[in-house]
Amino acid sequence: MAAAGAAAAGAAAAGGAAAGGAAGVLIQEKVSRLISKQNRKPVLKPNRPLTLRDAVANRKLKKGEATCVTEMSVLMACWKLNNFVDGLCSQEMKSFYTCVDKAQASMKNKSDQNILQGGRLPPKHATSLLKRYPNQTCEI
Repeated sequence: MAAAGAAAAGAAAAGGAAAGGAAGVLIQEKVSRLISKQNRKPVLKPNRPLTLRDAVANRKLKKGEATCVTEMSVLMACWKLNNFVDGLCSQEMKSFYTCVDKAQASMKNKSDQNILQGGRLPPKHATSLLKRYPNQTCEI
């Protein structure tokens, strides 16, 4: 009965507003339905159990910025000037491939350092740790 009184008071307050009279009533009715009748605390009805899972979603890490863009553009400009003949652009091709090799080596070192330094764990590593130490399902 107190919830109905609160709904009526909320409806009266919302009814005084020019544009939001009906919307205020609907919101107040939804709030009054969520409040329990005995102790006026919200009733929690979870659709899943309130425990942590023993696995992490397998999401890919964000890609970094593009590398060797200048070398690639120089190579393409050379190809355009020389009617796409590879032999005439050998120096540009060589510089592009050395840049790609350096970038791949630095990415490999960077990924190795991320695992060793701590920081943010990859999802596969986090899942393996969670399976090694699973969540306790019984209450203490």
